[in-house]
Amino acid sequence: MNNEPLIIERTYDAPADRVWEAITNKDQMRKWYFDLADFRAEPGFEFEFEGGPDDRKYLHKCRVTEVVAGKKLQYSWRYEGYEGNSFVTFELFAEGNKTRVKLTHEGLETFPANNADFAKKNFMAGWTDLIGTFLKEFVEKQPVS
Repeated sequence: MNNEPLIIERTYDAPADRVWEAITNKDQMRKWYFDLADFRAEPGFEFEFEGGPDDRKYLHKCRVTEVVAGKKLQYSWRYEGYEGNSFVTFELFAEGNKTRVKLTHEGLETFPANNADFAKKNFMAGWTDLIGTFLKEFVEKQPVS
């Protein structure tokens, strides 16, 4: 079993405060991430959303576990009705007017191995779209304030 965490790093042509706002403001998150009813970057805050293939959706149950304002956001990630619990961590590194984002998703091996939807390659594809395309386009298209 491969217990290596999934790690994706991308650099955006946007300042760190803009990227932080995009990953912590529920109204902005809805534009590139998932349709969240509510979200607060506060340890202990619980949130949920639906996602998955078009023909079957999974209720994602998450709880914010760590916040370092402007730099780090971590939350648990599990599925209603399924074994397993994982953790998603966003780390932001200001590099001049650009921001490097390191996303780590660990604990994927705790999900049921007999469900192909929980295969690591699917998480890689999903996060690559979210971080590599949707978040990048969202933060880079905003006018500089």
